[in-house]
Amino acid sequence: MSDAKPAVPSRRQAARLAAVQALYQWQEGQDAPAEIIEQFLKVRTGEAGEGGMRRDADRPLFKDVVEGTTTNRDALEAMVTASLAQDWTWARVDRLVRAILLAGAYELAHRGDVPWRVVINEYVEIAHAFYDKGEPSFINSVLDRVARQARPDDQK
Repeated sequence: MSDAKPAVPSRRQAARLAAVQALYQWQEGQDAPAEIIEQFLKVRTGEAGEGGMRRDADRPLFKDVVEGTTTNRDALEAMVTASLAQDWTWARVDRLVRAILLAGAYELAHRGDVPWRVVINEYVEIAHAFYDKGEPSFINSVLDRVARQARPDDQK
Protein backbone atom coordinates (compact mmCIF):
# COMPACT_ATOMS: atom_id res chain seq x y z
CA MET A 1 0.00 0.00 0.00
CA SER A 2 1.34 3.40 -0.96
CA ASP A 3 1.43 6.43 1.32
CA ALA A 4 1.22 8.77 -1.67
CA LYS A 5 -1.65 11.22 -1.52
CA PRO A 6 -3.68 11.87 -4.65
CA ALA A 7 -2.49 14.93 -6.51
CA VAL A 8 -4.41 18.11 -5.74
CA PRO A 9 -5.81 19.61 -8.92
CA SER A 10 -4.05 22.76 -10.10
CA ARG A 11 -5.74 26.17 -10.00
CA ARG A 12 -6.50 25.84 -13.71
CA GLN A 13 -7.90 22.32 -13.32
CA ALA A 14 -10.15 23.55 -10.52
CA ALA A 15 -11.35 26.39 -12.77
CA ARG A 16 -12.12 24.01 -15.62
CA LEU A 17 -14.03 21.66 -13.33
CA ALA A 18 -16.10 24.56 -11.99
CA ALA A 19 -16.68 25.80 -15.56
CA VAL A 20 -18.04 22.38 -16.58
CA GLN A 21 -20.33 22.42 -13.54
CA ALA A 22 -21.50 25.95 -14.41
CA LEU A 23 -22.12 24.93 -18.04
CA TYR A 24 -24.10 21.93 -16.87
CA GLN A 25 -26.24 24.27 -14.76
CA TRP A 26 -26.62 26.65 -17.71
CA GLN A 27 -27.93 23.81 -19.86
CA GLU A 28 -30.69 23.33 -17.31
CA GLY A 29 -31.91 26.69 -18.61
CA GLN A 30 -32.95 28.37 -15.39
CA ASP A 31 -30.13 30.91 -15.04
CA ALA A 32 -28.30 33.18 -17.44
CA PRO A 33 -24.53 32.66 -17.80
CA ALA A 34 -23.74 35.93 -15.97
CA GLU A 35 -25.89 34.83 -13.01
CA ILE A 36 -24.21 31.44 -12.85
CA ILE A 37 -20.74 33.01 -13.01
CA GLU A 38 -21.68 35.36 -10.19
CA GLN A 39 -23.04 32.44 -8.12
CA PHE A 40 -19.77 30.56 -8.48
CA LEU A 41 -17.53 33.56 -7.85
CA LYS A 42 -19.45 35.03 -4.92
CA VAL A 43 -21.46 32.26 -3.28
CA ARG A 44 -20.17 28.87 -4.30
CA THR A 45 -16.46 29.58 -4.00
CA GLY A 46 -15.03 27.43 -1.27
CA GLU A 47 -18.03 25.10 -1.08
CA ALA A 48 -17.08 21.47 -0.71
CA GLY A 49 -18.32 18.83 -3.11
CA GLU A 50 -19.47 18.88 -6.69
CA GLY A 51 -21.41 22.13 -6.44
CA GLY A 52 -18.58 24.42 -5.44
CA MET A 53 -15.39 25.97 -6.71
CA ARG A 54 -12.08 25.92 -4.90
CA ARG A 55 -11.12 29.33 -3.48
CA ASP A 56 -7.80 29.37 -5.30
CA ALA A 57 -9.23 28.35 -8.70
CA ASP A 58 -8.09 30.42 -11.67
CA ARG A 59 -11.08 32.77 -11.75
CA PRO A 60 -10.25 34.51 -15.06
CA LEU A 61 -9.99 31.13 -16.79
CA PHE A 62 -13.27 29.98 -15.22
CA LYS A 63 -15.05 33.14 -16.36
CA ASP A 64 -13.53 33.00 -19.85
CA VAL A 65 -14.51 29.36 -20.43
CA VAL A 66 -18.09 29.88 -19.24
CA GLU A 67 -18.63 33.18 -21.09
CA GLY A 68 -16.83 32.03 -24.22
CA THR A 69 -18.66 28.72 -24.38
CA THR A 70 -22.09 30.24 -23.90
CA THR A 71 -21.40 33.07 -26.35
CA ASN A 72 -20.12 30.69 -29.05
CA ARG A 73 -22.51 27.83 -28.32
CA ASP A 74 -23.89 27.37 -31.83
CA ALA A 75 -20.48 27.27 -33.53
CA LEU A 76 -19.06 24.99 -30.82
CA GLU A 77 -22.05 22.64 -31.01
CA ALA A 78 -21.63 22.44 -34.80
CA MET A 79 -17.92 21.71 -34.41
CA VAL A 80 -18.54 18.98 -31.83
CA THR A 81 -21.46 17.49 -33.78
CA ALA A 82 -19.26 17.25 -36.87
CA SER A 83 -16.73 15.36 -34.72
CA LEU A 84 -19.16 12.75 -33.42
CA ALA A 85 -19.15 9.25 -34.84
CA GLN A 86 -21.56 8.79 -37.73
CA ASP A 87 -24.18 7.01 -35.63
CA TRP A 88 -24.20 9.68 -32.86
CA THR A 89 -26.28 12.84 -32.65
CA TRP A 90 -25.90 15.81 -30.33
CA ALA A 91 -29.28 15.00 -28.74
CA ARG A 92 -27.99 11.55 -27.80
CA VAL A 93 -25.03 12.95 -25.82
CA ASP A 94 -25.46 13.11 -22.03
CA ARG A 95 -25.82 16.65 -20.66
CA LEU A 96 -22.65 16.51 -18.54
CA VAL A 97 -20.68 15.10 -21.46
CA ARG A 98 -22.04 17.98 -23.56
CA ALA A 99 -20.76 20.49 -20.99
CA ILE A 100 -17.32 18.86 -21.04
CA LEU A 101 -17.21 18.74 -24.84
CA LEU A 102 -18.37 22.34 -25.26
CA ALA A 103 -15.81 23.66 -22.76
CA GLY A 104 -13.04 21.63 -24.39
CA ALA A 105 -14.09 22.75 -27.87
CA TYR A 106 -14.11 26.37 -26.69
CA GLU A 107 -10.55 26.13 -25.43
CA LEU A 108 -9.40 24.34 -28.57
CA ALA A 109 -10.99 26.96 -30.83
CA HIS A 110 -10.36 30.11 -28.80
CA ARG A 111 -7.50 29.52 -26.34
CA GLY A 112 -4.47 29.06 -28.56
CA ASP A 113 -2.30 29.83 -25.53
CA VAL A 114 -3.08 26.36 -24.16
CA PRO A 115 -1.54 23.43 -26.06
CA TRP A 116 -4.21 21.25 -27.65
CA ARG A 117 -2.95 18.11 -25.91
CA VAL A 118 -3.24 19.83 -22.54
CA VAL A 119 -6.83 20.87 -23.31
CA ILE A 120 -7.82 17.34 -24.25
CA ASN A 121 -6.07 15.82 -21.23
CA GLU A 122 -7.67 18.29 -18.81
CA TYR A 123 -11.21 17.57 -20.00
CA VAL A 124 -10.63 13.80 -20.11
CA GLU A 125 -9.47 14.06 -16.48
CA ILE A 126 -12.67 15.93 -15.61
CA ALA A 127 -14.64 13.13 -17.26
CA HIS A 128 -12.82 10.62 -15.07
CA ALA A 129 -14.07 12.53 -12.01
CA PHE A 130 -17.66 11.75 -12.99
CA TYR A 131 -17.55 8.58 -15.09
CA ASP A 132 -15.87 5.20 -14.82
CA LYS A 133 -17.09 3.62 -18.06
CA GLY A 134 -16.52 4.69 -21.68
CA GLU A 135 -17.28 8.40 -21.43
CA PRO A 136 -13.66 9.57 -20.92
CA SER A 137 -12.57 7.66 -24.05
CA PHE A 138 -15.52 9.07 -25.98
CA ILE A 139 -14.59 12.61 -24.89
CA ASN A 140 -10.95 12.00 -25.80
CA SER A 141 -11.81 10.88 -29.32
CA VAL A 142 -14.30 13.67 -29.97
CA LEU A 143 -11.98 16.41 -28.66
CA ASP A 144 -9.13 14.95 -30.70
CA ARG A 145 -11.27 15.39 -33.85
CA VAL A 146 -12.25 18.90 -32.73
CA ALA A 147 -8.55 19.75 -32.29
CA ARG A 148 -7.86 18.64 -35.86
CA GLN A 149 -10.57 21.07 -37.06
CA ALA A 150 -9.75 23.95 -34.74
CA ARG A 151 -5.95 23.74 -34.92
CA PRO A 152 -4.97 22.00 -38.13
CA ASP A 153 -1.49 23.56 -38.14
CA ASP A 154 -0.75 22.17 -34.66
CA GLN A 155 -1.40 18.60 -35.82
CA LYS A 156 1.59 18.47 -38.18
